[in-house]
Amino acid sequence: MMLVVAIFISSVSFANSSWSDIEQQAKGQTVYFNAWAGADNINAYIRWAGEQVKQRYQINLVHVKVNDTANVVSRILAEKSSGRVDGGSVDLVWVNGENFRSLKQAQLLYGPFSQRLPNLALTDQSSPALKFDFTLPVEGYESPWGGAQLTFYYDAERLNQAPDSAPTLLSYLQVHPGLFSYPAPPSFYGTTFIKQILLETIEDPQRLYHPVDKQTFSALTAPLWAYLDQLHPLLWRGGQSFPSGSGQMQQLLNDGELTIAFSFNPNDAAAAVKQGLLPNTVESYVHKNGTLGNTHFLAIPFNSDASAAAMVVANFLLSPEAQARKADLAYWGDPSVLSLNKLTKPQRALFAKAQSSPASLSSADRAKVLAEPHASWVALLEAEWLRRYSR
Repeated sequence: MMLVVAIFISSVSFANSSWSDIEQQAKGQTVYFNAWAGADNINAYIRWAGEQVKQRYQINLVHVKVNDTANVVSRILAEKSSGRVDGGSVDLVWVNGENFRSLKQAQLLYGPFSQRLPNLALTDQSSPALKFDFTLPVEGYESPWGGAQLTFYYDAERLNQAPDSAPTLLSYLQVHPGLFSYPAPPSFYGTTFIKQILLETIEDPQRLYHPVDKQTFSALTAPLWAYLDQLHPLLWRGGQSFPSGSGQMQQLLNDGELTIAFSFNPNDAAAAVKQGLLPNTVESYVHKNGTLGNTHFLAIPFNSDASAAAMVVANFLLSPEAQARKADLAYWGDPSVLSLNKLTKPQRALFAKAQSSPASLSSADRAKVLAEPHASWVALLEAEWLRRYSR
């Protein structure tokens, strides 16, 4: 009962507070921001954000670098189980999909809070991409941060025409084995790749937008495993080992070991070209029937004792200045969640230098977005992949 009361009190503590009151309470607070740390440019962006909130709001932002957000979810759950209802170790977390589902179902989230953020008004709040996270209603428990889409890229100097479907990728590798691979699940990138192949091979894709049924899982996913059984011997190193993540795939393509790689950021290849990490002959593309896309969010755990500062940080990260810098290829290249038609002319001007490059995904391809399957599919897919292919 005490835990329920504590969560209720924390959820309503700012109900009658103005935004200026929240900013005032945030001063001097430290926000432990748990966020994936697998890319130098993202880490640099978070450092910049920390400098900004320190200067503007007297908030100390500490980037707690994580490799797997599921571990953060487990830590918050352990804190709840031990009765740690305040002073939690996490104040803000970069999250979406199955991790959001786990946090929400276990009542580990503070909120709803995102409607309190002034800058949320600069987004299209009616957009399904912002209202739902892997088919789950957000309901104010997350603040949108950026957009994403599975994006393949290749060196046009080494490959004339990229394979734009699961079947043509397999056909290409049958003639040119070893020139493609993907990270092993439960790596986010590996799981995303197998979900993409599942969407392209399942007889009725609509089945994926409902909670997974363990009784029918094997039958529905049989075409996926049949495809991967054919694909794996044709992968880099014969499928005996897998790249560690998007960074290694990028390096392997740059070194000439792969001809095709992929990311979950439509501007990732373009940013790498700009930074000299990939040749300027690289081009991005998606499969002809579309690729998975989603929104990534920020959430506040139920037991944060810096929820005011966490809200101020989330609001700053939704500001035109922060979103424009994030979209800039020189810094990150992560697509903005803001609606440009809701911005003033000076605010829109901030995005001028964040425009695409020849290596960016075209606007036509950006429109070919497939919705993420229900979050409940992830755990079973990863477990079955590991059972079949882990060594």
